[in-house]
Amino acid sequence: MHRQIEVTLPEETLQLLEGVMPKGDRNAFINEAVKFYIAEKNKANLRDQLKEGAIRRAQRDLAIAEEWFDIEEEARQNSEK
Repeated sequence: MHRQIEVTLPEETLQLLEGVMPKGDRNAFINEAVKFYIAEKNKANLRDQLKEGAIRRAQRDLAIAEEWFDIEEEARQNSEK
């Protein structure tokens, strides 16, 4: 199913479009461009989410390591007595 919409573009953008796709069937080009843009935005969003998750896990792991370091240090000192 296709729906027709009206799109208004700045002159500069229209000139860029005309340089790549001469007048004619621009529908397929614009369709692919929109899909590509959305896919790239989704990838960037996923990348950001993965980065945030990695940072949270690293902070959690560091806190655990610091906790265990203190416990191990205390155990080592007690074993030396």
